Amino acid sequence: MARSEQHSGELELIRRIRARANGGRGVVLGIGDDCALLRVRDGEEIAVTTDLSIEGRHFRLDWHEPEAVGHRTLARGLSDLAAMGARPVAAFVSLGLRSEVECAGAKEVASHASRKKRAMDGAQAEVRDEWVTRFYDGLLKLAREYETPLAGGDLAESPMTLADIVLVGAVPRGKALRRSGARAGDTIYVTGELGAAAAGLEKLSSQFKVRSSPNISRKRRDQPNSDDPLLRAHLYPQPRVAQGLWLLRKRAATAAIDLSDGLSTDLAHICQESGVAAEVDEVALPVAAGATLEQALHGGEDYELLFTAAEETRIPRAIAGVRVTRIGRMVRRRKQNPLVTLLTASGPRVLEARGWQHFS
Repeated sequence: MARSEQHSGELELIRRIRARANGGRGVVLGIGDDCALLRVRDGEEIAVTTDLSIEGRHFRLDWHEPEAVGHRTLARGLSDLAAMGARPVAAFVSLGLRSEVECAGAKEVASHASRKKRAMDGAQAEVRDEWVTRFYDGLLKLAREYETPLAGGDLAESPMTLADIVLVGAVPRGKALRRSGARAGDTIYVTGELGAAAAGLEKLSSQFKVRSSPNISRKRRDQPNSDDPLLRAHLYPQPRVAQGLWLLRKRAATAAIDLSDGLSTDLAHICQESGVAAEVDEVALPVAAGATLEQALHGGEDYELLFTAAEETRIPRAIAGVRVTRIGRMVRRRKQNPLVTLLTASGPRVLEARGWQHFS
């Protein structure tokens, strides 16, 4: 990697990140030593989740501004903790960066640098440093909202840009929400609305031409309006941590999962782990304005909570300000019946798991 006096590479980037990542209540020792030291309360278990965000698969450098990539990286892990009713304790983020990073919304620092390699090296370093700074702008803003300190990570040159996050949470011993607790007769609920993230991605893709060599210097004014509700649902999803903590504290849920891969796929996960089947009422689904039924069923990345509760359990219409909707029921699994059935006005039909699956 080319170095300059202003852009000193890995150590300088780590120094800047460390200066911004303030410790939290559960972090005894954070960035700067060989390991972080965390402290949790007596009677709690540690919950750990990991997630990869990979250029070209989970984000595109010419479509997604760095703040959104950072936000989404952390939101994915927080959503996993929410599904188990876990309290966030700390985050660890490892970044792999290309030596030449294309940055959506970056300053046009390389426009006149092609004649002199030294100038080009400095321009590339500036774009890379700006991307990293803005990535952490998005990540740390969300981290502050959910009191999740950044306690460590890694930084390396990579053939593609990627972010690997590890989230550590704490949950009362033996009380974590799981996918395996649903029983026949339980009611199925979801938080929020469904399909907005998939509709937002479709809208985002329609605003950019697919190109083999993304534009390094796309101006910020060319970026999509993130105030659009559908685009914001895709670019800046909100994990349902408060709702997960409420469900655990009230012992209201028998099973839970976050909607990362799509309702059809994630509900099938609960059915498989719990040994039951499910019936979903099409008319009850809270389809987001501007989204289609197909996007609500299969779109993914809504990061809402899908949970089950015993029939006699009273679930409020909203939890911590977020709407909760009853969408169906769990039933006994029978060999001749589908795992998940969608009840429609024209009769029941098989709801196939057509959400996101790697290698499918």
